[in-house]
Amino acid sequence: MKTIQKYIRTSARKLRLVADAVRVLSPEQALLHLKFTSKSAAEPMYKAIHAAVSNAKEQKGLSVDKLAFKTLDVQEGPTYKRFRAVSRGMAHSIMKRTSHILVELEEVVHGAKS
Repeated sequence: MKTIQKYIRTSARKLRLVADAVRVLSPEQALLHLKFTSKSAAEPMYKAIHAAVSNAKEQKGLSVDKLAFKTLDVQEGPTYKRFRAVSRGMAHSIMKRTSHILVELEEVVHGAKS
């Protein structure tokens, strides 16, 4: 099951810190971990993973405890370029960065060796 959250108004660098922390966990444990993470990037990551888990449960009928991350990827989106006026008629640029989150889940068969 795949879910893509696009144009999130947080930089990819901040989201990747949170993604790296939960990538090794199961999606169920990741949601619990993100709920109590103090980083502001944890909220959009929580929403993306929750949407993927809900899609797997409702559309495919998969059990939540048998899911695992196939991919959890954060990519850079477009950058909104703004400016701030400063003294002497000059301006400083402000880069408002966006991100895309790709969450792909797969069903894991417990006890099977490959």
